[in-house]
Amino acid sequence: MLSAFSSKAPWQTLCGLFAVFAVVALSPAAKAQGPVSVADLAEKLSGAVVNISTTQKVRTTSNNNNRNRQVPNLPENSPFRDFFKDFFDNQQPGQRTPRRPRRANSLGSGFVVDPEGIVITNNHVIADAAEITVNFADGSKLPAELIGRDSKTDIAVLRVKPDQPLQSVEFGDSKKLRVGDWVMAIGNPFGLGGSVTLGIVSARNRDINAGPYDDFIQTDAAINRGNSGGPLFDMEGKVVGINTAIISPSGGSIGIGFSIPASTATGVISQLRKFGETRRGKLGVRIQVVTDEIAESLGLDKAKGALVNDVTEGSPAAAGGIQSGDVILEFDGQPVPQMRELPRMVARTPVGKEVDVLVSRKGENKTLRVTVGRLEETQQASLTKPDATQESVEEVETALGLKLTTLSDSLREKFKIDKKVEGGVVVNGVDPDSMAAEKRIVAGNVILEVGQEKVSTPADVVRRVKELEKEGRKTVLLLVSNVKGDLRFLAVRLKKKEG
Repeated sequence: MLSAFSSKAPWQTLCGLFAVFAVVALSPAAKAQGPVSVADLAEKLSGAVVNISTTQKVRTTSNNNNRNRQVPNLPENSPFRDFFKDFFDNQQPGQRTPRRPRRANSLGSGFVVDPEGIVITNNHVIADAAEITVNFADGSKLPAELIGRDSKTDIAVLRVKPDQPLQSVEFGDSKKLRVGDWVMAIGNPFGLGGSVTLGIVSARNRDINAGPYDDFIQTDAAINRGNSGGPLFDMEGKVVGINTAIISPSGGSIGIGFSIPASTATGVISQLRKFGETRRGKLGVRIQVVTDEIAESLGLDKAKGALVNDVTEGSPAAAGGIQSGDVILEFDGQPVPQMRELPRMVARTPVGKEVDVLVSRKGENKTLRVTVGRLEETQQASLTKPDATQESVEEVETALGLKLTTLSDSLREKFKIDKKVEGGVVVNGVDPDSMAAEKRIVAGNVILEVGQEKVSTPADVVRRVKELEKEGRKTVLLLVSNVKGDLRFLAVRLKKKEG
């Protein structure tokens, strides 16, 4: 290659060589190999990563069930006979004899975010701990105080009191992460402190049913038992996630690990440091997924947003004018692409803030002004997925395969329908071959609305279904209550007319 430049001036030769090397360095093949080494980055960051050890006092008991125990068969004149008899008589059947408390230890990971001594870890790492100790990379140890924790996001904030400032790390912007980006985990897997693993972002926005605000980063960087609470770094050395869970039949890494994104963690940590608890926003509605069928029945161009199936009386949503049947499309200027996005949006909104909520109501968009309330952590989240076990209803007599009857006292007693269920039409029977049966509609369900209009008699249902058919609708949206009064919308596809 050098001979190709031998007839040129030295400066031309150098420029040509630089161009060739630049092309090689920036080629896709070179990029695909990933970072040459993360040794410098690991060395720089390891001092801020800590091991968390906890001690729990576990009291055990022994069960003295002496009813089945018998006095040894000793001779009548044995001096031990009376001794054994008195011993067994004094032990009450089923009596539990306490043993001395024993100590159970557990290990996890964490990281320092404030040189003054603020350490972050997982809530499950320090749960039920009587003592918490933070072990540093230089071998020193400090007892830790629990400032606050949040079980819903599995985050805990600890405080230690060091003699001098600690090495710390900063959070980065997890929203900028892309699938395929390199990430590095440092932690305490299986008690092996200071272990470094490297991988990529496998997926984002994962919902693994761990809590109401699931939004995990999935990575193939090896995460094992003991890594919980440790940091997930980007290649700039910023914390983009908190390692918290794995999927593994063996308990070891199979390349499916999950981290709490920094975008979720920072807000929670800020509140825990300031208040010692979380102060999440509350809207006061129950919502459900907008399926393709529901979107079609509502005239939406595609399945999006969150369908409101119930509004809590006296809640911020009720005060702001949100109604059952509304589809929330935007919250505080942010689009709601899926139902599960809305709880996170509301939860991280400051309490007392006025926000615009864009809803679709009967084919028209309306912007409502809502003042966000505060979610009491003792109650269910303000925005929740409907219980999958809740049975709901749909359709009409012959057209939908249902036998319908006006709600009466006798039917209320027969099906044990709660008093809070007012009005509507009771399902008395379901054709097993109907669409209603496929939707698992059962006798005792009450249809409250058809096509977002209230119904009180079977005739109302039949009339409304016919109107929707004339409009060219292929599905009918029903608001259904089960016997307990739990509401849910169901989209039932209409039968095609024969002939």
